[in-house]
Amino acid sequence: MYQAIVFLPLLGFLIVGLFGSSLGAKASEYITSGFLVISAMLSWIAFFTVGFGNSEVFTVPVLRWIQAGGLDAAWALRIDTLTAVMLVVVNTVSSLVHIYSIGYMHHDPDRPRFFAYLSLFTFAMLMLVTADNLVQMYFGWEGVGLASYLLIGFWYKKPSANAAAIKAFVVNRVGDFGFALGIFGVFVLFGSVNLGTVFANAASFLPAEGAPEGAAVLTFLGHALDKHTALTVVCLLLFMGAMGKSAQVPLHTWLPDAMEGPTPVSALIHAATMVTAGVFMLARLSPLFELSHSALTVVVFIGAFTAFFAATVGLVQNDIKRVIAYSTCSQLGYMFVALGVGAYGAAIFHLFTHAFFKALLFLGSGSVIHAVSDEQDMRKMGGLRTLIPKTYWMMVIGTLALTGLGIPATVIGTAGFFSKDAIIEASFASHNAVAGFAFVLLVIAACFTSFYSWRLIFMTFHGEPRASHEVMHHVHESPPVMLVPLYVLAVGALFAGIAFHGAFIGEGYAEFWKASLFTLPENHILHEIHELPLWVELAPFIAMVIGFAVAWKFYIRSPELPRSVAANHRLLYSFLLNKWYFDELYDFLFVRPAKRLGRFLWKTGDGAVIDGLGPDGISARVVDVTNRVVKLQTGYLYHYAFAMLIGVAALVTWMML
Repeated sequence: MYQAIVFLPLLGFLIVGLFGSSLGAKASEYITSGFLVISAMLSWIAFFTVGFGNSEVFTVPVLRWIQAGGLDAAWALRIDTLTAVMLVVVNTVSSLVHIYSIGYMHHDPDRPRFFAYLSLFTFAMLMLVTADNLVQMYFGWEGVGLASYLLIGFWYKKPSANAAAIKAFVVNRVGDFGFALGIFGVFVLFGSVNLGTVFANAASFLPAEGAPEGAAVLTFLGHALDKHTALTVVCLLLFMGAMGKSAQVPLHTWLPDAMEGPTPVSALIHAATMVTAGVFMLARLSPLFELSHSALTVVVFIGAFTAFFAATVGLVQNDIKRVIAYSTCSQLGYMFVALGVGAYGAAIFHLFTHAFFKALLFLGSGSVIHAVSDEQDMRKMGGLRTLIPKTYWMMVIGTLALTGLGIPATVIGTAGFFSKDAIIEASFASHNAVAGFAFVLLVIAACFTSFYSWRLIFMTFHGEPRASHEVMHHVHESPPVMLVPLYVLAVGALFAGIAFHGAFIGEGYAEFWKASLFTLPENHILHEIHELPLWVELAPFIAMVIGFAVAWKFYIRSPELPRSVAANHRLLYSFLLNKWYFDELYDFLFVRPAKRLGRFLWKTGDGAVIDGLGPDGISARVVDVTNRVVKLQTGYLYHYAFAMLIGVAALVTWMML
């Protein structure tokens, strides 16, 4: 069963990728979508079998892979509760995206290539989440990077799509370099890349409290490191990889630009693949990270800052997809805060619920874009509520789940209510050095999230139409093949929290996760959450209400207010609209110097020195000499007779001497 779950998407990719032009678009759609639906159904069976059964961690061998010296990395599938959860997330969202794309990409001439890429993307993510060793995980890690590059730049004739694909690829290379160094460090410290061996040795790796550190175990950048420091450095390098894949500051700049790809690609990247890879990796390696409190503190700080930063930028974005993209960036920050404070179950629970409502919002926005003739600027929308009512209510459900609507201290609420509030409460209960800082930023981010989410709804669906009469005349509801996936995701966005919060973060926590997560810190946090002050439990709810009220005031009650506020605070508005000028800063610090260096090496180093003194220089001298020699060939007989006479005279003179 597990081999089928993982390799059916690969089979779909191979069939359609190799024979798609012969099979035709329809057959390509049905083959890839059918395989993904089967994988999704089997994933749910595995989820209930593993998560709610008695099975512990086990592996499914695939083949012998790498054996070189001390490195032994077999290709095997590691199956535990964490894997089962990720299989459900990846395959469920991917299958729905495949089905949705049948309608959304209906007029695209390259549908076989698109569906082949989608299946490749899914397979690479499945490789990552089922990895039994770090080399196999790195294979999946790079696979999702490749697939995202292909899908973001799918419309390769658009310069902006090509630029966005390259940007995503380059920024992720920075993080992936750190991840690779982290894997090397793990191999040096533990002598293995197999997760089971690493976890078994990690428990006894550090010396007992008060005992001497002993000899250095790792040399990094010329410094000899003891066990504590070495483990911290390795964890930070691994986290660097997560920062790139999961778009954490400062490696976040690729994520909003990834909107250049088709909308189903955005849904897949933001809900189930790519960006969830970093969160999964930290959760998988929780036994390592728990040994370095310094690394966990960095994770909390980066996560909290990213959640706040992305929420501030989302306040002023006008592209409907970019608003949701910054929402993803912010929500990933929540997940990393949970990982940093030791609430691993809460982090994965938020990943699980976030997949439903974020895919719902992205596919819903695709339905809106489809209805208004591919327009993405919310300032050119409005008044769509009665024209596309099904899409409207799906977007509202996604917004309610994202903002975390629910009744505090009860079990009544949307999916986001359970998972997001659990993270905020865990940050307050944690004893991490920056947990208080994180709690404040997360509550503020919750308020901003509510504001920009409802701003999207009000600008897009309410008020007077701002599109042209021709566009409004052609507004139409999406076909059933696009709406049915929205209905399925809406069920998850509404009820996933109620159905599964007890297993993920409640009384059944230990029995559900078993040995797949490092559960000791979360046991402590879950106990303390029940003893929190009432105002802490109410804080996310109050923040959500404030955000909604301000959005209603700005965009329903007084639509002229946003313009006047922006005019009165022009510097702040420009600062947020330009995304804190991160792109401009990177352009100044890295892009322009790199271009100048490249041009110098090209023109001076390669052109003037290497080519000038090498092949070009030699060929130029040969040409000079031959040009001079050619001048001796005049064609006049008396010149040749004179040359012969001089030659004879020289020969006679030489013989006489």
